[in-house]
Amino acid sequence: MRDASIPVTLIVVGLGWLLWELRLFPDVDWIIAIGFIAGGIAVLAIDGINRNSVVVGPFLIAIGIAWLLHDRYWVSWRLIVPSMLALLGVLMLVSRSPRIPDRRAGGPDKG
Repeated sequence: MRDASIPVTLIVVGLGWLLWELRLFPDVDWIIAIGFIAGGIAVLAIDGINRNSVVVGPFLIAIGIAWLLHDRYWVSWRLIVPSMLALLGVLMLVSRSPRIPDRRAGGPDKG
């Protein structure tokens, strides 16, 4: 599967949001946090290590951890949001490293 990071992210966020709005999730935020963490792990597992997945995967995992910190330990969004922006910037800089491939090696590039 070629570059599945964005579709997996959209699926996880969309389904989580839909289930939340339909009240199919209990009122427990840790389920949403685990969904974000699972989505990040899925991106890394499906895409492998490439320039896109080293940003999206860890960032989804960080969103899940931030959600848990906010829910369980009452960490303010005033601290979480700027921290997440800084993390996103760091991940984007890391993805520019020449050691990280553009795409997963091993399969022919289709167009």
